[in-house]
Amino acid sequence: MGTVSRRNVLRGSGAAAAALAATSVGPISPALAVERRRVAVLGGGMAGLAAAHELIDRGFEVTVYERKALGGKARSFPVAGTAAGGRRPLPGEHGFRFFPGFYSHIPDTMARIPFGTNENGVFDNLVSAGVPLFPRSGGRNDMNLFGLIPDPRHLARPADLKRFIVRELLRGSMVKPLDATYFATRLVVFLSSCDERRHGQWESTSWWDFVRASKRNKEYQTVAARGLTRSLVAAKEEIASTRTIGNMAEAFLYSFAGVGTNGRPPDQILNGPTNEVWIDPWVTYLRGRGVRFENGTTITGLAVASGRITGARATTPTGPSTIEADWFVSAMPVERVVPLLSAGVLDADPSLEGLKGLVTDWMNGIQFYLKRPVDITAGHIAFIDSPWSLTGISQAPHWTNDFAATYGDGNAVDCLSVDISDWTVPGIVYGKPANRCTREEIFTETWAQMKASLEDTGRSVLPDDVLHSWHLDPAIAWDPSRQANTNDEPLLINTINSWKLRPTARTGISNLFMSGDFCRTNVDLATMEGANESGRQAANAILAESGVGGSPAPIFKLHRPPEWEALKVIDKRLYKAGKKNLFDLG
Repeated sequence: MGTVSRRNVLRGSGAAAAALAATSVGPISPALAVERRRVAVLGGGMAGLAAAHELIDRGFEVTVYERKALGGKARSFPVAGTAAGGRRPLPGEHGFRFFPGFYSHIPDTMARIPFGTNENGVFDNLVSAGVPLFPRSGGRNDMNLFGLIPDPRHLARPADLKRFIVRELLRGSMVKPLDATYFATRLVVFLSSCDERRHGQWESTSWWDFVRASKRNKEYQTVAARGLTRSLVAAKEEIASTRTIGNMAEAFLYSFAGVGTNGRPPDQILNGPTNEVWIDPWVTYLRGRGVRFENGTTITGLAVASGRITGARATTPTGPSTIEADWFVSAMPVERVVPLLSAGVLDADPSLEGLKGLVTDWMNGIQFYLKRPVDITAGHIAFIDSPWSLTGISQAPHWTNDFAATYGDGNAVDCLSVDISDWTVPGIVYGKPANRCTREEIFTETWAQMKASLEDTGRSVLPDDVLHSWHLDPAIAWDPSRQANTNDEPLLINTINSWKLRPTARTGISNLFMSGDFCRTNVDLATMEGANESGRQAANAILAESGVGGSPAPIFKLHRPPEWEALKVIDKRLYKAGKKNLFDLG
């Protein structure tokens, strides 16, 4: 890995800033600009913290109102009752963190958060995750998918890309060569598709249909259709937009080739619990800059008059309250925004009705604390044969502190953090989906599904006596009367034709701005990166509207391979003529 500094993290931001500066909507008197600087950020997750960061840097008065916990779904938290002997509690989390090499907004923010003696602040707390493993069940060959580093030249031309996918990427899997070739051809179709086809035909096509999964065998469906969507980007192949999944496939391919990453490794994680090495230092920094935080605040309504928000109604630890500000940034998850869309709000901006059509699903974590190290892999683990689409990573080997000496009672040496991505498919122990299992059943089932892939050849990898304890995300709550779970923190999923339903930062209400992973962003996926980008977009829109002046926050785009541009020009003509992509042979 080459030297990475804040300077090269921010490289290219000048062009983005210039483009954004051009969106200013007209002059505002200096006196009014000075007076109208109060911003209420409604939500303290990734989008809200990013918006607050950019706004406080540009001289606004910022207050963040958070319902639950700062950091949102990105946070970690102490597990109550687990500390002993002067140690900290065991670290729990909503789900493990994952920083692909093509992320740009998150690294840029991290580089501006001081952390100890780190030259580049929190950014220096990112470490390479190592080679990932895709363990298969039923005696199938385990796979080190993306474990190799492709030469960028292997991605430059259709024939080269197809050879790379067939001979390297899917080599060792049980996907037949003919099926692997077909899958490679489908990726060539997408990479050579023009923007108009991506936003038109492929936005309206599910990934399952795009790769023709229903016409192929089960192994093809598991690896090519299901593996990519559920293991890498937490989407469901039957309903996920091909435009979204294809964009991510392209980004991952080039990221692992070292293109479009600014020298960063393709797969990074933090070197400690998220709050300790990122969120808490961030909040401390923002508070020191003047940001105010009001926790325990739930937004219950938006008052609208003359096309403006006149106040946000809220419940607080001291009772009902009305939040007043000059500008309002909605930084709440979409399921929290929809109930606020009153007749008055929708009269002021009818386009927000589209938010009601967006879809959320569940992706929550469970942590297994281990008494001994286990030999799986240093990188991420994707159990692509598991009914619940499990992914995970052993965290202690990547952390700077001694796990046993720092956390718990001293007997746990590692945390195997696992995400459950499918809560609707029956498991292998109880025959029930995760959303209808008790917490104990979820633990038993998840442990069994991991063992089914890791120990299918008879080797003992995850013996039962290695387990110290476990912890399930508290957002999952069991309802005995319904014999089902509820989830306080679901995740947006990108479905076909959802782009048109998603808002931009600017709304039809002059002082209300939208941010969150459901907004339109360049990364176009419900991720920390997308949420951060949306927070920046909201801050930039306020900057332009207010007339305060100053440079907008940089907005980065995903790498666009120049070697495919000529094919996209041809495809644009074909699409305009109503014809198939040049490589789309059915």
